[in-house]
Amino acid sequence: MQPTATVLVYSDDSNTREQVRLAAGRRPAPDVPLVEFLECATPEAVLRELDKGGIDVCVLDGEAVPMGGMGVCRQIKDEVFNCPPVLLLMGRPQDAWLATWSRADAAVTLPVDPVEFASALASLLRRKRLLSA
Repeated sequence: MQPTATVLVYSDDSNTREQVRLAAGRRPAPDVPLVEFLECATPEAVLRELDKGGIDVCVLDGEAVPMGGMGVCRQIKDEVFNCPPVLLLMGRPQDAWLATWSRADAAVTLPVDPVEFASALASLLRRKRLLSA
């Protein structure tokens, strides 16, 4: 197993980025690698980091401004070769259909519930590990 996984977190709100870091901790589950977070506050920064490579999972804030995570997700799924899995943070459970439209691999609601979030993130990290094996 790789020693660390890189998780890109996109939100214009530093409190949301902090919620994500705290909910995941250093290792969201015993059978996944330690995580390192790469924080982005703008859609341009997300694209720049994805172009560099090395991202294992993206966590995108659907409520971000000026471009929400759903729009960013749809764009990167269309434009980034071998796009990493995306975990979308939604404002309301009723927005699940939009998460599907955006092609997110998983979605959880805000505020971040640590158990739900860590479980979803660990699931995507496991899947990423299986796909790259």
